[in-house]
Amino acid sequence: MNESGLQPADFATADYRSVLRRLTTLDDEAAAQRAEAVRWHDGRLAAADQAVEEAGQAVQEAKRAVAAAQRTVEEVDARAAGLWSEYVHKVGPVAERYGRMMPPASIPRQRSDRDAADYLDEVATKVKYTAPARPITGGVKLLFTVFGFLGGVAGAILNHVLRQAGDTTKDGTWQDALPVLALLALLACPVLAVVAAKRVADRRGSGLDATTVATVLITGLVTAGVLVAALRTV
Repeated sequence: MNESGLQPADFATADYRSVLRRLTTLDDEAAAQRAEAVRWHDGRLAAADQAVEEAGQAVQEAKRAVAAAQRTVEEVDARAAGLWSEYVHKVGPVAERYGRMMPPASIPRQRSDRDAADYLDEVATKVKYTAPARPITGGVKLLFTVFGFLGGVAGAILNHVLRQAGDTTKDGTWQDALPVLALLALLACPVLAVVAAKRVADRRGSGLDATTVATVLITGLVTAGVLVAALRTV
């Protein structure tokens, strides 16, 4: 009988020495298996500890990423609000077509690698862009001259009406100041014509230079003076 191959079922027929040697061999095998089990347990425990540590590090990194993302969102919102305020200040009521408040953020139709800062830089460039002034053509100059003429006519009519009212009332009341008001109206209407011309020029994106202002003002004053002289002779 092969002693090394002795099985527990053979112990009843085996001699004492063979059984003793086999038991010794089984004890060594059990010890090796116990050592292997301990090594396996220690390895699994070390792997579990490493996994827990890595998971903890991942959680901390995730928290830092969330905090950084929150700061980025706040910075983007603050810059977007600043650009919106600058845009509203620049274009005025035209911005109300997008709403009275800053419109909400939208996702670009075409996804790309660009981040929010790139889009904000693009918006800032557009907000700061100022279209070149359109040249004042002959038709626009004629329109401004008409403004001056109408301002002069209005000033002359108001001057005439106020003077007539002042001439008919000499009772020491506030109406005695009507001649002074008549002179102020005579001068103010041509100035208002310049203001109207300026608004038209702003809407057209044209620059209103000193020559054009002088043309409107002189036209109004001359027209007013001629009409006042003509009304006095009537």
